[in-house]
Amino acid sequence: DHDNYQLTTVDKWIISRLQYAEAEVTRGFESYRFDRSATAIYEFIWNEYCDWYLELTKPVLNNPDTPAEIKAGTRRTLVRVLETAMRLAHPIMPFITEEIWQKLAPLAGKQGETIMRQPYPETQPGKMDADAQAGIEWVQAFILGIRKIRGEMDIAPGKPLDVYLVNASDQDQAAAQEHASLLKFVGRVNEISILENESDAPESAVALIGDLKILIPLAGLID
Repeated sequence: DHDNYQLTTVDKWIISRLQYAEAEVTRGFESYRFDRSATAIYEFIWNEYCDWYLELTKPVLNNPDTPAEIKAGTRRTLVRVLETAMRLAHPIMPFITEEIWQKLAPLAGKQGETIMRQPYPETQPGKMDADAQAGIEWVQAFILGIRKIRGEMDIAPGKPLDVYLVNASDQDQAAAQEHASLLKFVGRVNEISILENESDAPESAVALIGDLKILIPLAGLID
């Protein structure tokens, strides 16, 4: 059963980000800048794994129609990346990482009596995935743009919004299509429509990703 899994772009993204974190931590230790190592671990676990990855896995795991091998790939990635992060953090946070590792290790297919005897994580350049990183960075920018508009316009976080895209390049359109389920679930978006002409748009709030304009029509949302 171990071979029957498939990784999503989101899984490949977090695995890729882990490689960069490992490299940054190693650089910190080699130059005796333990503060930099600690910061890199914190940024990875808190911002990338907890803030983003956990959120972006929900559309996969909560959807009954998701194929079993894709769910298996996501579960495997969730556990394996967290197990690696515990080994990465162990020199700086010895006790809590040992406790968590003891519970995680069997799930991640690791054996051994203690995290102290496990190999320290090393960057694997083959797992650095520029395409996955570019794709998920676009998704993050899109969702942050929508959240910014919600904050500025005092629109409830859970209220589903219609979105229009103006100046959408072929790349933007492909990304919107590929990541539609993420944008809809995590960004709380209803429909995403491409507008050829901005003058056709209703009165809207605007967020920018490069040349791409994300428009959220305001009718019915604010007084």
